[in-house]
Amino acid sequence: MTATISWDDSIRHFLEQAGSASPTPGGGSVAALIAALAASMTSMVGNLTQGEKFADVQSTIVEVIEKMRRLTTECEELLQADISSFNGYMDALKLPKSSDEEKLIRKNALREAAIQAMDVPLRLIEVCRDGLVFTRRIAESSNKNVISDLGIGAILFEAAAQSAMLTIEINLASLKDAELKQLYLDKVASLMNEIRELKSSSLQITRNRILG
Repeated sequence: MTATISWDDSIRHFLEQAGSASPTPGGGSVAALIAALAASMTSMVGNLTQGEKFADVQSTIVEVIEKMRRLTTECEELLQADISSFNGYMDALKLPKSSDEEKLIRKNALREAAIQAMDVPLRLIEVCRDGLVFTRRIAESSNKNVISDLGIGAILFEAAAQSAMLTIEINLASLKDAELKQLYLDKVASLMNEIRELKSSSLQITRNRILG
């Protein structure tokens, strides 16, 4: 029986389950957690960019902190959605296939399950892109004393996106619709290009400020 995983579990329990023979939490759930950790780093930097010294950027800082709160909530939802989509795919695999009718029903169910299993990590990649947009926005103006944490957030956002991309790729292998497959590939490629550029820019500013 698969153990239930929730956002309220201890770090220890989550890691034990992730490292066990249980299929959930898997890579998609771990990626969602990484993205949430990234958001927490950007949020922390925002919360430490306060006071008269940063008065001219306070409206931006407030916006970034709120955005990270919303993204964290979405990561929580996506962690559970990833587990649900995996279970849905496994349920589809177990459908009977004795008759032609059963085979068709199973084939359609597997297709829908595969699409769901790709839509969840695709949403996570979008979360990472959005997180990086806001991380980059405060890279030059946030508190220099914690700028390394902002860089860490940028690295984690990209790592989560790369992880989610692998989840999409393994499910794409089972998709027979060439046109739909290409749509996913194009969308992922576009998002990942944005993410790499935003991460690179954020990290360069971070290092410049550390060394400057």
